[in-house]
Amino acid sequence: MAVLAAAAGGALSAPASAEGGEPTPAGQVDFPTHCVPPQEAGLPPADGPTTAVLTVDNPAPRVGDTVTVTYRVAATPAVNPLTTDLPADVLTPTGVIVLGGAQQGEVTVVGARTNDPVPAGAVLPAVTMTGTFTVTAPGETTFAPGAYTLHTTHLLDLDTTCAPAPAAAGEKAVVPVAGRLTAGALPAANLRAVALGGASGRPGAAVKVTGSGFTPGAAVTVTGRAGAAPTADRVTATADRLGAVLADLPVTDRTTTAVVAYEGPAWTAERGSGPGAYTVLADPPPARERLAGTQRVTATVEPGALTMTQAGESVTLGAIAYGDGVAAPGRIGTVTVKDARGGPAGWSLIGKVTDFTGPGGVKVPGAELSWTPVCVSAAGSRSTCAAGSAGTVGEGGAVLASTPDASAAGGTFTVDAVVTLRLPPYTPPGAYTAVLTLTLS
Repeated sequence: MAVLAAAAGGALSAPASAEGGEPTPAGQVDFPTHCVPPQEAGLPPADGPTTAVLTVDNPAPRVGDTVTVTYRVAATPAVNPLTTDLPADVLTPTGVIVLGGAQQGEVTVVGARTNDPVPAGAVLPAVTMTGTFTVTAPGETTFAPGAYTLHTTHLLDLDTTCAPAPAAAGEKAVVPVAGRLTAGALPAANLRAVALGGASGRPGAAVKVTGSGFTPGAAVTVTGRAGAAPTADRVTATADRLGAVLADLPVTDRTTTAVVAYEGPAWTAERGSGPGAYTVLADPPPARERLAGTQRVTATVEPGALTMTQAGESVTLGAIAYGDGVAAPGRIGTVTVKDARGGPAGWSLIGKVTDFTGPGGVKVPGAELSWTPVCVSAAGSRSTCAAGSAGTVGEGGAVLASTPDASAAGGTFTVDAVVTLRLPPYTPPGAYTAVLTLTLS
């Protein structure tokens, strides 16, 4: 696990139009708003309707996709907080979009510092803010505009905060839904796995096999395997109500190098477990050899474990100038993977990253972090290490490196990656921190 730190137009489905009026543009809603000017301005609060337009770049994503959302405040009751004219390009907006339905939460949106001049006492102009989030749940997710802040930097740094207000005193503020998207689910993950009571045995000895992640009540075949081919060693069992399987597998086939379990007529990647390494030991020497004065010398190589070590516990990315949306480069702590299991199973190293949190709770989605992995196999390693694809990391996870299943696997591998974080233009200054977790399996 590592801590990361960095300094710093598709439309939603349209809501129903007002009765007897013109059709409402897609994604547009009006809601009562209470705007509080900065204390230094000495102005009373401003109440009135906000006209908001919400759009997304992908109204039909899949779970794991990154969606860009846009929040445009087309009209606001907030006014210029100064007694003088507000010059151009001194207004920076930030806000939130509220998610509901299948996926709930808030999406932080940020806008560029840009505006036309505003006379003293005049209503502040329209602003546009964007942000991103990762789809985590299938089904329909709704979008509604939330609170927003209009920050001005002329003469003084001043914040005018606007939040949804109730339609009448004593009522709860309700913001109308501006649109919806429907997310498709990813294929279900295969969680089937086996654990062996021992890593080796004489021909005919039984090994205890414990399986997990199977369909409750399903018939499960437990079999030996030589590389990718099944061997003659085979038993069947039934998964209990928790999907667990218990079986004793007699191993008589001397070519068996691993044990797998599966549902259905044959092993598949979708309905079968990964291999558990197993070694069939040689028979003891026959009695007549001992009588002749000969001895058979046997050396046993004990299987080890799959382990990893990482250099350092934090990653500091390069600083970004305020107003720029460029990537901040950095490098993860070098990871060393050692595979001493002695079986045919490969391994995968997966990375996942949380959202970045900055000053005032401003969030930058973890999907804005990308990497370019590198993996090198040490001399003498039996497996060939493959680096993961360059691209987004995100909370859904991405492969940093892996080795395939093979008849002879194992070795020592050095894994590294250059990481970059892309921040929206005019992200508020400060440090943004996330947690990158690496999982080896």
